[in-house]
Amino acid sequence: MGQNFTKFAFTEGVKAAQEHYGSRDAYLRMEQAGDRYVLTDRESEFIRARDSFYMATVGENGWPYVQFRGGPQGFLNVLDERTVGFADFRGNRQYISVGNLKDNERVALILMDYPGRKRLKIWATARVADVQDDPELSTTLTVEGYDAKVERAIMLTVQAYDWNCPQHIVPRYTSTEISREIAHLNPDVVSPCDAESTD
Repeated sequence: MGQNFTKFAFTEGVKAAQEHYGSRDAYLRMEQAGDRYVLTDRESEFIRARDSFYMATVGENGWPYVQFRGGPQGFLNVLDERTVGFADFRGNRQYISVGNLKDNERVALILMDYPGRKRLKIWATARVADVQDDPELSTTLTVEGYDAKVERAIMLTVQAYDWNCPQHIVPRYTSTEISREIAHLNPDVVSPCDAESTD
């Protein structure tokens, strides 16, 4: 079977639910569609353009945990066609995700483009490297000019990915995106061309 996301997502219980609700035949074809774990230009460009994502891990007690990760655009970096990495900034210091990764290296990511109504899901295995253990890697993943303390680097080896249907994604916009779109509506904003004297 090809290494697409169905290898990880379609358990026997999931297949039984698909059979019960009438979608099994369609998803059987998806299972047979071939590999989807090598990032193409489409996925790489989408990943680099994100300023946030959600990462799920599972604790030793079996409970899942979903963590929001944010930073400047490009802080989630594509290093090659199978590897994504990011500098892990200091937060509230609970270390739930990092602790979970000591017991289970498997993660799932959801990356959102709310204005474009696009969603990319990634299944990966994670490796954690503290700054003092791999300073070169941490430096590589640090975003220049972003004022945050980097505690570690997290490297993700992509195992599979899937693009989701946009049907129920509600468009949302950042303040920067809104400001850019409405700038022409503000009569007090003077463009550089208007400011130049023609006397």
